[in-house]
Amino acid sequence: MPLPARRLPRRVTQLYAGLLVFAFGEALIVRASLGVIPWDVLHQGLVQQLGLTIGTWSIIVGAVVLLLWIPLRERPGLGTVSNVIVIGASLDVFLRLLSAPGSMWVRGLFLVLGILINGVATAAYIGARLGPGPRDGLMTGLVRTRGWSVRIVRTGIEVAVVVIGWLLGGNLGVGTVLFALAIGPVVHVALPLLTVPEAPVPPDEPLPDSPL
Repeated sequence: MPLPARRLPRRVTQLYAGLLVFAFGEALIVRASLGVIPWDVLHQGLVQQLGLTIGTWSIIVGAVVLLLWIPLRERPGLGTVSNVIVIGASLDVFLRLLSAPGSMWVRGLFLVLGILINGVATAAYIGARLGPGPRDGLMTGLVRTRGWSVRIVRTGIEVAVVVIGWLLGGNLGVGTVLFALAIGPVVHVALPLLTVPEAPVPPDEPLPDSPL
């Protein structure tokens, strides 16, 4: 069903708020220094080997992933392109503003808060329904074209990214594992609350025939 035009301002606002908040949560996890999210293991490894910043590499890798959409015939939306640019640019800003905590309990707090914030923010920008993130689109494109299960594709991508990033010098730790285990349940709870509802069927429009 189409989404009503009158909800577009909410959708755009929710999209960009979700992306900014996601970058903030991501920065908290990086500053915790207990292991970063899977794709940031790769981004940090690239920083170690080639320089630049983690946010810059987030943008570059996101753009490369978007190129992989072409043979998969996936179509990016506003949310897709915004995901690549906004998260990477905002991440560098938040990292400049946040100092690394000295005590272990504050580092643990940064990690837990970062994971919770990321989960809610992910639900917010997905719930805006303005296009999936580049990495999510890669997963759905492979599932659709190859016929593989979501579980196999998602796990395979995440494991490959983490291993390559770790070999390059990225920060793989308990936070990486905790993020992988917790992010799904957090998004699962938050997504129904933040998904923009579909347009209702007008009263004078007949409902589609039941297939039964």
